[in-house]
Amino acid sequence: MDNLIPIVNKLQDAFTSLGVHMQLDLPQIAVVGGQSAGKSSVLENFVGKDFLPRGSGIVTRRPLILQLIHGVTEYGEFLHCKGKKFLNFDEIRKEIEDETDRVTGSNKGISNIPINLRVYSPHVLNLTLIDLPGLTKVAIGDQPVDIEQQIKQMIFQFIRKETCLILAVTPANTDLANSDALKLAKEVDPQGVRTIGVITKLDLMDEGTDARDILENKLLPLRRGYIGVVNRSQKDIEGRKDIHQALAAERKFFLSHSSYRHMADRLGTPYLQRVLNQQLTNHIRDTLPGLRDKLQKQMLTLEKEVEEFKHFQPGDASIKTKAMLQMIQQLQSDFERTIEGSGSALVNTNELSGGAKINRIFHERLRFEIVKMACDEKELRREISFAIRNIHGIRVGLFTPDMAFEAIVKRQIALLKEPVIKCVDLVVQELSVVVRMCTAKMGRYPRLREETERIITTHVRQREHSCKEQILLLIDFELAYMNTNHEDFIGFANAQNKSENANKTGTRQLGNQVIRKGHMVIQNLGIMKGGSRPYWFVLTSESISWYKDEDEKEKKFMLPLDGLKLRDIEQGFMSMSRRVTFALFSPDGRNVYKEGQEPSCHKCATKTSRSTILLW
Repeated sequence: MDNLIPIVNKLQDAFTSLGVHMQLDLPQIAVVGGQSAGKSSVLENFVGKDFLPRGSGIVTRRPLILQLIHGVTEYGEFLHCKGKKFLNFDEIRKEIEDETDRVTGSNKGISNIPINLRVYSPHVLNLTLIDLPGLTKVAIGDQPVDIEQQIKQMIFQFIRKETCLILAVTPANTDLANSDALKLAKEVDPQGVRTIGVITKLDLMDEGTDARDILENKLLPLRRGYIGVVNRSQKDIEGRKDIHQALAAERKFFLSHSSYRHMADRLGTPYLQRVLNQQLTNHIRDTLPGLRDKLQKQMLTLEKEVEEFKHFQPGDASIKTKAMLQMIQQLQSDFERTIEGSGSALVNTNELSGGAKINRIFHERLRFEIVKMACDEKELRREISFAIRNIHGIRVGLFTPDMAFEAIVKRQIALLKEPVIKCVDLVVQELSVVVRMCTAKMGRYPRLREETERIITTHVRQREHSCKEQILLLIDFELAYMNTNHEDFIGFANAQNKSENANKTGTRQLGNQVIRKGHMVIQNLGIMKGGSRPYWFVLTSESISWYKDEDEKEKKFMLPLDGLKLRDIEQGFMSMSRRVTFALFSPDGRNVYKEGQEPSCHKCATKTSRSTILLW
């Protein structure tokens, strides 16, 4: 069992030295905590030497994979400096700083590329720990503004794996409920199965307080419990106090403290090291069967690929054909996922694309284009008038001719051609963008990519032509015959029947539909001070309301139209006015407004049986 941790160390070194992504979740312990929580001091206490960078602000800016190996001599080795032994631990600190600056720069930048350090010592137990950057709230130097989120993502990259134990370091002089380490651990390990709590700075708690309930696992309990340690103070570190003396002082503190005396054998750095060694060994033993199965599956897959390449011939046409078919199948899969949608991690988070954009074109853009083509009611009335007169010619007609109706309606239906054709053009444009995006993986083969894009684009253009022809044909179908017997077609007879039924029952079937909007001048009505003045009005099937302006926020008055009639007032034959005039009146001669009625403009209405409204 003692060889389990060294075996995992070799696997970690192999993946790191090859520079490939680690596809195996190796058992390990990640050290998590806020800034100045005491993580570095705990690690240094394990080794018994000062070897980690110190300073203000964020010091650990890259993950440090620290492999502690029990040996006869005491020295350190870096994976990026193979064969070089560091006997002076001050040189180890300087190498960590230099290697960090080499990747992240010297102005507090961060990186998720780990540094592998192996320490041999007779004072350590076999143990592998990953020292992660402490959480920071404010960006300094070259750090991005979202430094907190970036550090969280880096930490989650390690602790999210089920094979990773979490060493959550929390200072005792802060509220445990506000612990950054426990908060992060809780997100990925809500049951507290993989989390080991470490309480530091027990000697700095306020007088009269202690962490007994925490260490006895009564407050925020964890399956693996809490272990308390006492690190060197900043004064001790600056005074270069020997770590072995600090460990002796730690032991004396626990034995002499009344709250911790009864559990002193289960506190302190030596006990923590033994517990972590045992926990990691047991953890590796538990995860070893699954790890072995994954390794065997990956090895069989690689051996199969190697066997294929043993007989590889660059000029073999079958290999070229197979590679081309694989790229075409990948293109097909990418195109389908882009159009149909998928849960891929490569989802565009900046703008709509692919199927989502096409969906928007159909459900939003097409409707918008159709709404934009809404006709001018005055212009339509003028066209209807001219159509009726031109069809009658020199005769005076008694009825509205069908030909006038068909001429006007066909013109309105024909207007649908432009927005739907534009919709097709937008879809084709988006499909072309998707094709170019999906063929980007063929960049190593420019001719294949160019030919693939040409074939797909040509096919899309052919389908575009057929689609437009089909759409225009459908519109021509509608233009060819006006089905006035359709149930949705009102017509004169149905309109008259509905009107008579409404008069009999006293109910309206239209609902509160908007009939007209516009600026208006009210005559024969003393409701506004100063006589006639322009207002913005909204005429619906149930009421007429007028507002201060077009925003329709400040309502001046609202008049219900119960029992009232609306009639357009004809302008004189020679009148050049562009205003539309209509009248509201009661057919039985009753007053439109009640005497003494107090409208919202706080002026009483005059008694009148007709109000004339001028609209422009």
